[in-house]
Amino acid sequence: MGSGRDRDDPLSFTSNPSTASSPVTVSDYLDTFLGEPTSRSGSFQSESLLGGGGGESINDADFGFARPDFRSEQLAGTVQFYERHVFLCYKKPSVWPARIEAAEFDRLPRLLSAAVSARKSSMKKETRLTICEGHDGTETSNGDVLIFPDMIRYRRLTHFDVDTFVEEVLVKDGEWLPGNPELLKGSYVFVCSHGSRDRRCGVCGPSLVSRFREELEFHGLQGSVSISPCSHIGGHKYAGNVIIYRSNINREVTGHWYGYVTPEDVPILLEQHINKGEIVDRLWRGEMGLSEEDQKKTQEGRFQLNGAVHTAKINGKVSQESSVDSADVSCCQQNGSSSSCCQDDTTLMLSLKTSEDNQLESENNTEKLTPGRKIAEKTFFRINSDKGSSTRKVCGIPTWLESWEREDTYAALAVVCAAASVVVAYTCYKQL
Repeated sequence: MGSGRDRDDPLSFTSNPSTASSPVTVSDYLDTFLGEPTSRSGSFQSESLLGGGGGESINDADFGFARPDFRSEQLAGTVQFYERHVFLCYKKPSVWPARIEAAEFDRLPRLLSAAVSARKSSMKKETRLTICEGHDGTETSNGDVLIFPDMIRYRRLTHFDVDTFVEEVLVKDGEWLPGNPELLKGSYVFVCSHGSRDRRCGVCGPSLVSRFREELEFHGLQGSVSISPCSHIGGHKYAGNVIIYRSNINREVTGHWYGYVTPEDVPILLEQHINKGEIVDRLWRGEMGLSEEDQKKTQEGRFQLNGAVHTAKINGKVSQESSVDSADVSCCQQNGSSSSCCQDDTTLMLSLKTSEDNQLESENNTEKLTPGRKIAEKTFFRINSDKGSSTRKVCGIPTWLESWEREDTYAALAVVCAAASVVVAYTCYKQL
């Protein structure tokens, strides 16, 4: 792939495309190939995407998880740099027009998008604006605004308040006093389900939302994980697209993007990413706070850590433990018996410590993670025995070579040298 950005499907919009460092990206802007006239409702429809033109019937399977181009491109490095994500809770995907930020009768998202774009040059943080589903009387009512990584919610924003809200919260990094911000807790999952914008998201998104909610109920996680359909976030061809915001071990909020997600991947994301804080690299697109190039380097660093022999300091002793690249299948036999611990790539990825949470913990929490820091480039890390952390082996069957410690080597050398000294001394004595 020539670039991290989806050239024929722009990731985001800036009102001044020539300014690469513009701090605002509005992710609901219409792609250049959508030029359809608007109806009175302000809804933009693309017959080429929705399959409504020429009397030709297009099967949803052509746009779903079995489509020909599914998982055909590299994912890492496909998230445009940003530092803050603002979600406006507003209605449901089935009524969102393709250009919701320009819809004639949807004043709140239209005015908020215009205000954010107008004040972008005064904002200190690169900011994204996305619409998520809103239901009155629920945790995400119409007009509620969620802000990450701040992890705060403002209730019931109206079109009368837009300018004041943008100025006080997004420009001045202060508080919108009438709103009384609430602290968000737990993990937040957003799934692009913007069907009027692209058929692929319209087909894949709802299936993923349903599976996420089923798994949450099955695992009893309804109170700790929130699932919301959202509007276009960029990269239609990577559908299903998922963003997960959660706090790591240092209570720092991370935002990770996943693409080509299928319903079968949902339990893995819940178990590995949300429960353990570990990255699912085969689906990983990028991260909030990292440039596209840094996203690629970060993943390469994780692969190097997983595929190389690395040194771990455990209980004051240094030992070598071998690990295997996450893309490989590893098998080992125990004492020549038929029992084995073969693992496929999915199981292996679940067993490896590759996330920044574990790397930060291994550094004894002495440094705070800053946006853009390439944490996966560290090739050595420390592990405290009192925290119960250690480097995992793919197969925990040690050999005599693995258990041989450096101190043992030094001791053996000392014995040999001592014996040689005795022999030399005795020989000299005999010659006197």
